[in-house]
Amino acid sequence: MARLARVEVFAPDEVAVVHVLNRTVRRCFLMGDDPLTGKNYDHRKQWLEDQLRRLAAGFGIDLLCYAIMSNHFHLVLRSRPDVVVEWDDAEVARRWLWLCPTRKDDEGNSLPPDEAELKAIRKDKSRVAELRSRLSDISWWMRLLSQNIAQRANRQDGETGKFWQARYRAERLLDETALLACAAYVDLNPIRAALAQTLEASDYTSVQHRIESLQAAVKGEAKPAVGDQSAANRAKRSSGSTREHGSPAADSYLAPLEINVRRDSAGACCNKAGQRASDKGFLAMPLPDYLQLLDWTARQIVRGKRGRTPASARPVLERLGLTEQTWCALVKDFGRLFYAVAGQPHVIDGHAGRHGEHRYKTRVQARELLAAC
Repeated sequence: MARLARVEVFAPDEVAVVHVLNRTVRRCFLMGDDPLTGKNYDHRKQWLEDQLRRLAAGFGIDLLCYAIMSNHFHLVLRSRPDVVVEWDDAEVARRWLWLCPTRKDDEGNSLPPDEAELKAIRKDKSRVAELRSRLSDISWWMRLLSQNIAQRANRQDGETGKFWQARYRAERLLDETALLACAAYVDLNPIRAALAQTLEASDYTSVQHRIESLQAAVKGEAKPAVGDQSAANRAKRSSGSTREHGSPAADSYLAPLEINVRRDSAGACCNKAGQRASDKGFLAMPLPDYLQLLDWTARQIVRGKRGRTPASARPVLERLGLTEQTWCALVKDFGRLFYAVAGQPHVIDGHAGRHGEHRYKTRVQARELLAAC
């Protein structure tokens, strides 16, 4: 099958939710325990996580979910050109020079841009327009992320050449069903690979950091929102809290999980703290309900686990029109069921490429699975 141009699936001038995946060359364990050399490269997972924090603070792109494995990683990203348009030219220049600095210190760390560097970009309107587009471009996010890790790993190993197997794989998520299933698929990766048995033990995942922030809120280590003084309500806030003494919450760089159309403000919802693009959520459920759904799903997929469906998880499946069996199959095989775009068959069938020349087709397995709902 010919590779589809990225611009046909998503582009930086529109809000799009995309699942991306990238693998190391030949699927070698270059970010974990390498059975051939006996070396451990777990520290590279921390490199990647640190870069995710940096990119989330610089780009106009929301980081929704991620999982970093030993030979690949998954991200769920949402481009936010509506956020970038709120930034003035000086902010665009500052963010770009912070992501791609022209000057570094002796240890390779980026130095803050000086006024001359900022002015050189601000006075060139075509350059500002180009950088504004890049700051909401998922392809540029992946370019900077993959390039940084590859260069550091090759330098450490004294190697040259490719670190990543190929260009990253991307699927656009078209509806709520696809987004929820993909989020669960990503967050459950360590459990499915038998690297962890519980969500809280799933290292280098977004769900682990959300749990850490939730636990801090329940213990009273996070400041309550204005007008929200109860511990129960604090615990249900999915993200964006700030711990005492000004230290950021563990998930402060992630997009909030819950979206509430009645309560949340309309518009771009730009994050004023500068830790992420926006404060807009992406799932119509609070974090505790999402965690219960993940826990139930993990118990259904992983053999030897004993459990039952939590009472709070059933309404979510009923609302999406999914049976328990369909949901488990959808999460388990998400990566094989969809290509380029993901969603209900009728949504995919009605979706065309940006230029209207390409029509997407639902894979037979996905159509048969979802037809049973």
